[in-house]
Amino acid sequence: MEAIVLAAGYSSRANTFKMTLPMGKMSILEHTLSKYEGLCSRVIVVAGFQAELIQEEMAKISSKNAYSFQIKLVYNENFNQGMFTSIQKGCSEVNTPTFFITPGDCPHVKKETVQLIAEHKGNVVIPSFNYKGGHPIKLSSEVKQKILETNSESNLRAVLGGYEKKYMNVDDPGVLMDVDTLEDFQKAIDYYKG
Repeated sequence: MEAIVLAAGYSSRANTFKMTLPMGKMSILEHTLSKYEGLCSRVIVVAGFQAELIQEEMAKISSKNAYSFQIKLVYNENFNQGMFTSIQKGCSEVNTPTFFITPGDCPHVKKETVQLIAEHKGNVVIPSFNYKGGHPIKLSSEVKQKILETNSESNLRAVLGGYEKKYMNVDDPGVLMDVDTLEDFQKAIDYYKG
């Protein structure tokens, strides 16, 4: 399998560039990437806004040589047109029959949850906690093709609307936790320490 990690956004609600914020000994982005160890052969990180900071972060992560997967950094020159263009950019790089998509600011998903999602069959597999869908989602190559054929002004929700979604209830509040604001970051730190 492969994974697409979306790290191209403006981080506008956080008032800081959140992907490189530290949580313990790793950045938010590295925590997110680490969940795919042993599951994915390659993780595709899609950068856009402040791509040079993502590039620096990827260099730090790669220098640790801690992961068995290859990390490929791709630049979405159309990041200012919205997240769907980053999803399309990532999908254009995927070579496996199934793959994950996740925002780069989802550091608290348990690795065991990612493993369960990987094993679950379906074109669209979505983890849920307390009956709310979260991340990462697993998609098939059929869905990938539809994403690539869809107008870039659309969105992932519209594409996935044409497929049966398999929701997987998991005991993992991390599937719902992202870091959109500095308040979210503080909650993430508290959760990490707890």
